[in-house]
Amino acid sequence: MITTTLRGLAATALAVLPLLAAAPAQAAEPLPLAEAVQQLPLAAESREGYQRSSFKHWVDEDKDGCSTRAEVLIAESRVAATVGPRCKVTAGRWFSYYDGVTLTAPGGLDIDHMVPLAEAWDSGASEWTAARREAYANDLSAERSLVAVTAKTNRSKADKDPDEWLPPLADARCTYAADWVSTKLRWGLSVDAAEGEALAELAEGCGQETVTFEPAF
Repeated sequence: MITTTLRGLAATALAVLPLLAAAPAQAAEPLPLAEAVQQLPLAAESREGYQRSSFKHWVDEDKDGCSTRAEVLIAESRVAATVGPRCKVTAGRWFSYYDGVTLTAPGGLDIDHMVPLAEAWDSGASEWTAARREAYANDLSAERSLVAVTAKTNRSKADKDPDEWLPPLADARCTYAADWVSTKLRWGLSVDAAEGEALAELAEGCGQETVTFEPAF
C-alpha cells in the first residue's frame, strides 16, 4: 500500500466534537478490505441543502501560521519543502498516486478530500454540527483523509464516489479503495447501494489490502 510521511498534526478538536452520525466500528487492528467494506452502513443519499461553504476548509487549525493546504503539501513532499513567508510553499517533490505523476511545483497540485465534501454531506454530514464539518474538511490527524494529487485527476474525480470514478492508474485502485473505506469508517459515513457494490467488487481483487482507522469522535 502506498504511504506518505505521517503528519503528526492531530486536530485536538476532534476529541471533543459530538458524533451525530452512527459510530463506526473500532479498528484496533488492520481489517481486510473486504471485511471493512461490510462494516460500512448502507443508506440512501441526499444532496438536499448542500453548499460547499457548509464545510469551512483550508483554515489554520493549529494556529501555526500554515493553512491545511500548506500542512498537507509540507507533509507529503518527498524532500524538504521550500516554505516562504506566511507559510507559502513554493517547491518540493510530490508523487500523485492517482496517476503516478511526480511534480516539483505546488501549483499543479490540488489537495483532495478523499471522500469529497459533497459526498460526505450525502452520506451523513448534513446532520453534523458546523464545527464537526470543519474538523472533517481539515482532518490532518488521519494520513489519508487529505491527499496531494494532480489538479487534473482531482477535477476529474470531482464529487464522484468509486461507483463513478477510480484513479486512472490501475495499480492505485486498491489503495484508493482502502483510503476511501477508512475515511468513511473513521467519520461514520454511509454508502449507497451502488457505491457499496463497487467497493465490494474492488475488494475482491485486492486480497492483500487492509484498512486501518481511528474513529473521529
